[in-house]
Amino acid sequence: MQSLPIPCPAHLIPYATGTNAFHDAYRNAMAHNAVFVAIESEGQRWTVKADTLTAGSGHTVADAVNDAIRAAITRLVHNREADFGAHTGPVYFMMHGLRNEERARELAAALHAALYGDLEPLARAVPPGP
Repeated sequence: MQSLPIPCPAHLIPYATGTNAFHDAYRNAMAHNAVFVAIESEGQRWTVKADTLTAGSGHTVADAVNDAIRAAITRLVHNREADFGAHTGPVYFMMHGLRNEERARELAAALHAALYGDLEPLARAVPPGP
């Protein structure tokens, strides 16, 4: 497997449902010192997972970026687009209960870009509230 491009287009986000698929995607991210991101299906709902530990100790995420990610995930939960109990970082991120694969991929790609410092895709995917 190759490393994901940065930013990663939504259609390239790994599908990691099942233990083997998850471990393969996670190990691939570790092997490339890259942020792990993937989607998983949970019946009719979808989950987005991301982890910065795989990128190694040299990868840092600014506090302002973590704040923006946390706020976006909180808006998704508040709007009932993601289930309560989402993980909002600063190292591990998870949103579950998403309505479809397309939206899960969009959010995963936006989260991946944000974890590399590009907040624009996240702002488009989860616009700030009033």
